[in-house]
Amino acid sequence: MSYSIFTPKERNIITLVLLLLLGAVIAYAVRGIIGALLGTMVMYTIFRPLNIWLVERLKWRRPLAAVCIIVISFLIIVLPFLGIGTMLTNKIVELVKNPEWIKNTVNTINEYAGDKLGKPDLLQEQLEKSASYFGGLLTSLVSGAAGLFLDIIVMYFLLYFIFINFRGFERGLLRYSPFRIENAIKFGHELRNITYSNVIGQTFIALVQGGALSLGFWIFGFDDALFWGVICAILAFVPLLGPPLIFVPAAIYAFTQEDNFAAIGLLVYGFVVVINIDNILRLIIAKKVGDIHPIITVVGVIIGIPLFGVMGLVYGPLLLSYFLITVRIYEANKKQLNLTDEELPSP
Repeated sequence: MSYSIFTPKERNIITLVLLLLLGAVIAYAVRGIIGALLGTMVMYTIFRPLNIWLVERLKWRRPLAAVCIIVISFLIIVLPFLGIGTMLTNKIVELVKNPEWIKNTVNTINEYAGDKLGKPDLLQEQLEKSASYFGGLLTSLVSGAAGLFLDIIVMYFLLYFIFINFRGFERGLLRYSPFRIENAIKFGHELRNITYSNVIGQTFIALVQGGALSLGFWIFGFDDALFWGVICAILAFVPLLGPPLIFVPAAIYAFTQEDNFAAIGLLVYGFVVVINIDNILRLIIAKKVGDIHPIITVVGVIIGIPLFGVMGLVYGPLLLSYFLITVRIYEANKKQLNLTDEELPSP
């Protein structure tokens, strides 16, 4: 009869080391679909109540409920993004076919800046300063859009199997969670609230701001009101900073055309109405489900776009918020552990 050369404790240590090594290999292998994994968690959080209602209240078969949710989410989330992408592509093609419009606009603004500010090459200088940064940003967005199709396929594949066994999935999360049960449940609630606030809340704010700016463009006689409203809705994911990137240059262009009424009107409308939409709606959403501080959103977007491409507008702030929640849960665990140690009798 042969005996192992390792003790049970040594075998456990070896097994743990193997698990860590295999986990590191798997994490490295799936680094390309990290956006799909994060998207799966976001979509599951958003549509979990609907899945429970269909399965446990209406008694639908789980595969049917999962397919129904996937179709609904595709119609209300994915198709609008495809439509926006088509609109942007058509506009870029239009500008490429008519480069004189861009050249004339640049020359007009430079002439205005030379007369009023004594800086005839103002716009040219600013374009040169920002070309490198925005070039890298555009590359990240395009590469993210190129990989978005694969992420969507992987995300829906994972969502289907999670939805048809959602109770087992949640029990597994609790079982292998490194937190206490009560902290894990609290962690889950905070994740849900943060996800609702950032995805649903921020999307709603962006749509309202985009619609408001589009209306402002129409009121003051600017061209392509719908297009610039859509661009504003995208940039509105960066709170306070996004919308002015649209209406301030438009107002400057109106000044160069000596349309002072439209320029001043758009500036007042933008700073009084469009900007404050974010402030008011953010307070309402904070009272209902929770809030993400604007600083976290801005920093999250900065780190999110290089990682996830265009979806970094949403995933970046979420990832940073999840990290901060995890830090708070760790501190709560440490505090409870210290209290437990203090209650133990001294030897």
